[in-house]
Amino acid sequence: MSEPIRNKKLDLPTAPTPQNTPAQNAPISSHAQQPGIASIKEEDLDKAAAASIFAQNPKLVNLIQGKLGTLVGRSSGYVESLPATVRRRVAGLKGVQKEHAKLEAEFQEEVLELEKRFFKKYSPLYERRARIVNGTAEPTEEDVKAGEKEEEDDNDDDDEESTKPDAAADKEEEDMKGIPEFWLSAMKNQVSLAELITDVDEPALSKLTDIRMEYLEKPGFRLIFEFSDNEFFTNNVLTKTYFYQEESSYGGEFIYDHAEGDTIDWKVGKDLTVKIEQKKQRNKNTKQTRVIKKTVPRDSFFNFFNPPKAPEGDEDETSSDIEERLELDYQLGEDVKEKLIPRAIDWFTGEALQFEGLDEDDLAEGEFEDEDDDDDEELSEDRDDEEESEDEDDTSKPKQEAAECKQS
Repeated sequence: MSEPIRNKKLDLPTAPTPQNTPAQNAPISSHAQQPGIASIKEEDLDKAAAASIFAQNPKLVNLIQGKLGTLVGRSSGYVESLPATVRRRVAGLKGVQKEHAKLEAEFQEEVLELEKRFFKKYSPLYERRARIVNGTAEPTEEDVKAGEKEEEDDNDDDDEESTKPDAAADKEEEDMKGIPEFWLSAMKNQVSLAELITDVDEPALSKLTDIRMEYLEKPGFRLIFEFSDNEFFTNNVLTKTYFYQEESSYGGEFIYDHAEGDTIDWKVGKDLTVKIEQKKQRNKNTKQTRVIKKTVPRDSFFNFFNPPKAPEGDEDETSSDIEERLELDYQLGEDVKEKLIPRAIDWFTGEALQFEGLDEDDLAEGEFEDEDDDDDEELSEDRDDEEESEDEDDTSKPKQEAAECKQS
């Protein structure tokens, strides 16, 4: 799919479009100037003390935010104080703005129709890709030559020496069907999806035969994950659908509402989203022991099909956490729709990482650097504690070896 017209910034104050939609609208306060209290001057307030007070009193912070939230959007009285002729002109500008909003909404609808029209042109290419991946068809000579030409161009840009294929290995693998674990490999290279995939997920995800999407009749889209027969669940197809609200936003864009996923029909004892914990208990009187088994949830990619639901009623302490999960859940769907499906081969080879400003070496180095920094800090703290203990200890006890760095 070609790059759509989009503003890919989650922190935009405008509401989302089908091409880029955060899980919730920007708060009203982002559209208005923060209310102030004229009687309190900034220089009279010790910022450090205030921060300490707020940190120790989260309920106070919520109370203040709630009070300020009720002030946002209220009139300051300035417009009402203007002469009648000026207020009439202000009202006229609001009418002009309404016409502008109508055009914005029409623009978004036409963009969506354009995406749908071109998606029909992409679909035959996706079908050809699926047949090649699953071994029901081979690429044409034209496809192969075009791909080899691109590889030659890439090798010319790199100074690395190319290795010749092993003829013996080719002979052994000539009966191999399609491209094994194509989608699993592509997903593991896509950073946001890779974070969801655990070791226990990989055998099931290796059975993926295709990932595709479709548009709904009303604004929204559906992701379709197709599996071959496997030992984990009976579903051959798992879908997840993203819905938008009926009304458009302030800027005319569609607003994301919620997502719904299919129920996975797990085979007995094969549910990857839970694990069984065993715990021994001893009877105090009889001294007999028994084993208690408890089913607890665990991290799994397949939780993707059980999306979080928006909080209902008044906000509580967990609402912000749920909102973050909603935003992440929508962004994952966007990554599958806009990145993984259109350019699956580039994610399979890892070449797509360069367009993300990342590569596998950078990711690995970044992870090790962070971990080393943490270890250095812990080791430094251990040495400082040890030196302080030695200075304060007047006895003739032998020096204790530094404690080993704890692994998190």
